[in-house]
Amino acid sequence: MAYDRYVAICNPLHYPLVMNHKVCVQLVTASWVSGVPVMVGQTCQVLSLPFCGSNTINHFFCDIPPLLRIACKDTFVNEIAVYVVAVVFIMVPFLLIVVSYAKIISSILKLTSARGRAKAFSTCSSHLIVVVLFYGTGTIAYLQPKSNQSEGTSKLISLFYTILIPTLNPIIYTLRNKDIAMALKNLATKFLR
Repeated sequence: MAYDRYVAICNPLHYPLVMNHKVCVQLVTASWVSGVPVMVGQTCQVLSLPFCGSNTINHFFCDIPPLLRIACKDTFVNEIAVYVVAVVFIMVPFLLIVVSYAKIISSILKLTSARGRAKAFSTCSSHLIVVVLFYGTGTIAYLQPKSNQSEGTSKLISLFYTILIPTLNPIIYTLRNKDIAMALKNLATKFLR
């Protein structure tokens, strides 16, 4: 999405040539081909750990950090693997998005028309909101040291990045639609009376 916005704002005349169907398929394929094997490998690594005592995790779903908490064996290597994967799959894409948006903002600020700048910023704002919400909670969930995070906080954060943010995505993206925005304003005024 960041690359799409970058091409649309920084190279608008080349957009149909650059962002064709083939490029979109390649971007999606690269995401799946790079992510799935790593996650399957990490899941197999964690599930090969011995679990003794209660196999009940105090969490909403079976994620890797809660599983590491109930393992009987030293999980230091597994925790390092989780951090490395989190850095690669959270921080690297986030940094690429930041660089992309730095170039986008630089291009937007060069526009002479205030209306053009406002339109360009509104094009990117919904994606930026989603990126900050998703990557912020993902970073807190996977990169915060285990000792600094309580069980309740961990569960709340996992609800954010697995349920709440994906649920909010369509709402955030449709707020740019004038009809939807007006309908929400009308609904809010009815409830506030």
